[in-house]
Amino acid sequence: MNDTAKKPAGKKRKFVTPKTAPYFFIAPAVLLFIVFTIYPVVSSLILSFQTSTAGVTSFAGLDNYRRLFADDLFYQALFNTFTILIVQVPIMLTIAVVLAVLMNSALLKMRSFFRIAFFMPAITALVAYAIVFMIMLDENYGFVNYALSWIGIEPIAWLNHPFWAKVSLIIAITWRWTGYNMVILLAGLQNISQDLYEAASIDGAGKVRQFFSITLPQLKPILLFTAVLSTIGTLQLFDEPFILTNGGPNNSTLTISLYLYLNGFRYFDFNYASAIAYVLVVIIALLSFIQMKVLGDDDDK
Repeated sequence: MNDTAKKPAGKKRKFVTPKTAPYFFIAPAVLLFIVFTIYPVVSSLILSFQTSTAGVTSFAGLDNYRRLFADDLFYQALFNTFTILIVQVPIMLTIAVVLAVLMNSALLKMRSFFRIAFFMPAITALVAYAIVFMIMLDENYGFVNYALSWIGIEPIAWLNHPFWAKVSLIIAITWRWTGYNMVILLAGLQNISQDLYEAASIDGAGKVRQFFSITLPQLKPILLFTAVLSTIGTLQLFDEPFILTNGGPNNSTLTISLYLYLNGFRYFDFNYASAIAYVLVVIIALLSFIQMKVLGDDDDK
């Protein structure tokens, strides 16, 4: 009789074990990430080094990038985007800090109501709020010019003048995102120890001195976070100029993202649009790195 142990008949090897089960759970998410994120990123990178003529795609090397850096319209879009960025982000963050301090004050009644009210624009549909601003800023029938007429100010061509069109975009973006940044800064304020303020009061520091000596230094990491997020969002600005001004008048509100869209989906030059997209990625990465170096903690430098 053979003494070798025999495996029980009908026993199958388990395909899912405690060690392999986690991989089955994350497999759908990983697959979706590869299909809808990794593949488009790699595909667009390859497209930026190609050119299409009469439906025939061929390798073009750096031709799209050379064309980009010789494109006056791209520099116009870059200038417009940075103008809005430099003006709008500091104004928005300053207002957000002031509102956050007010919303954190124990003297303010109905704080929950005001917090929700200021945050509501952030959850308003982009297209809906842009259309509302377009109606309000209409030169002939808009409410803003109607209200200005009460104090004797002549109608302003908000959306049809190069300067005022930029101002209109800045006002719209600030209205939408100030409350969002306020909530983030408010969360940072609530994590500041009250012992610091009590000690400062005992030493004779007033509210203004406490704000500049305690509140702002303690909010520095949160301010850096909101500044980076706001910078990225402004560099990707698309919806507002597309709906309010369509990049006009005379390309004065043409942004990089809008220029990318026009090349890709109006002129169907996807190769050139891909090159614009990757230049934009590099710009965002460089600005984020500079902000972290300049505004980051001294220990990290």
